[in-house]
Amino acid sequence: RARERRRLPTLTAAEDFDLVLLDLMMPGMSGFEVLCRLKADPGTRHVPVIMISALDELDSTVRCIEAGAEDYLPKPFNPVVLRARIGASLEKKRLLDELRVEKERSEALLLNILPGSIVERMRRGETVIADHIPDATILFSDLVDFTSLAARRSAEETVTILGDVFCRFDNLAARYGLEKIKTTGDGYMLAGGVPEGRADHATAVAEIALAMLDAVETAGRIAGERLQLRIGLNTGALIAGVLGTRKFVYDVWGDTVNTAKRMESYGLPGHVHVSGATRQALGDAFRFEPRGGLEVKGKGSMETYFLYRH
Repeated sequence: RARERRRLPTLTAAEDFDLVLLDLMMPGMSGFEVLCRLKADPGTRHVPVIMISALDELDSTVRCIEAGAEDYLPKPFNPVVLRARIGASLEKKRLLDELRVEKERSEALLLNILPGSIVERMRRGETVIADHIPDATILFSDLVDFTSLAARRSAEETVTILGDVFCRFDNLAARYGLEKIKTTGDGYMLAGGVPEGRADHATAVAEIALAMLDAVETAGRIAGERLQLRIGLNTGALIAGVLGTRKFVYDVWGDTVNTAKRMESYGLPGHVHVSGATRQALGDAFRFEPRGGLEVKGKGSMETYFLYRH
C-alpha cells in the first residue's frame, strides 16, 4: 500500500492525461483516495475523471461527484454509453482548456499594462481601484527636439530609435523596481512608491534618472544621432487608480504629478531637474546644484536643483 501511494505522484507527473477512468475498488489504494489526490494536485485537477464501480449506490455516486469526478458509471456498463460519456468529458475538457488558455493570455496582457498587485485586486473582484499614496516620487522625461529627428528620418527608423530608447528605460524600471506609468509621444513617465509604498522611492527614482541619461546617450550612438534627455522629478502625495472598462489605464494625479511635469519642462537637456521636496527627500545621497528662485507657471517662485552623482 505504501508503495502504491508513492507511485501515484510519479505516474501523474510523468504523463499528460486527457482523461482518467478510475475504478473505485482497487488494491492498495481506493479509487476515491486516488481521485482526491488527483484533484488536490494543481497539475492534474483539471483532468476529467470518470469513476467506475460495481457499487451502484447513490452515496458513492454523490461522494465521487462532490470530490470532483466528471461522471460515475456502475458495473456492468454499456460500452456505447461509456464511449459517449468519454467523448462528452473530453469535449468539455477541450473547451475548458481553451478558456483557461484565453484567461492566461488575458492576464498576461493585463500584467503588461497594469501593476501586478492591481491585477490581483481586480481578480479578487474590486471594481474601483483608487488609492491615496501619501509619499511617492514622479519622473517625467522628454527627448529633446525629437520632432526634428522624426522629420528627417523615415517612419520605420523613427519608431526603431524610439523603441530602443523606451526598451532601455523599461529594463531600467524593472531593475530598480519602479512602475512605468505611460509614454506620451517621446515622453516617458514612471513612479517610485506606486502602487506599493517603499521608503527609498526618491533615491531609486534619482538613480534611474541618471541611468536614463546614460542609456539615451548609448542609444544615440547606436542610431547615429545626438539624443538628449530632459528629466524632472518631484516628491509628494498623489492619487493613483485604474480608468476604463475595456481598455484599462493605470495613472496618477495630483499637484505632485503636475509639479514633476513642470520640473521636466523647465529643465535643461542632459540634466535631471528636481524640486525642493525631492531634494529634501534625497538628503546627502547625491550632489545638487541650486538654480535659485525659478518662476514656474502655476507655482510661482520655486527653489529647484540639478541632480548629479557624487
